[in-house]
Amino acid sequence: MRFVVAVDGTSGSDRVLEHAASLAAAAAADLVLVHAVNPSVYEVMDGPIRDGSNAEERLLLESTEDAEERGEQLLERAAERMEGVDTETELLYGSPASAIAEYAEEIGADGVFVGHRDLSEEQERVLGSVAKRLVDNSPAPVTVVR
Repeated sequence: MRFVVAVDGTSGSDRVLEHAASLAAAAAADLVLVHAVNPSVYEVMDGPIRDGSNAEERLLLESTEDAEERGEQLLERAAERMEGVDTETELLYGSPASAIAEYAEEIGADGVFVGHRDLSEEQERVLGSVAKRLVDNSPAPVTVVR
């Protein structure tokens, strides 16, 4: 079995990692940790997000290169936490929900794990919900972790 786990550096992402790791260990499954970089949303602003501490409040980064670097760091830190589970990482490009769903289909994933960000109704209208779009579009079953 092979599961795709969406990682974004938020507290919801931490919960997803814990849940997916425990299920993968029990099922002798492999995990592919993914993070999506969407170049179309990045603009120059007053400093990049250097860690995930305030990622939930900020949508824009300084540049696509900064987003790629941050994504690689998030994936590396997440993979280090996956003791005893065969884990790969993959940096994806595009709208997160679409990129993750397409990747899950490409590798024949048996399931997708994603966190719920607890956005307000207004924030969700503006930013959208990656989890909801994944549930609607993923070829594999999706587990949303709160």
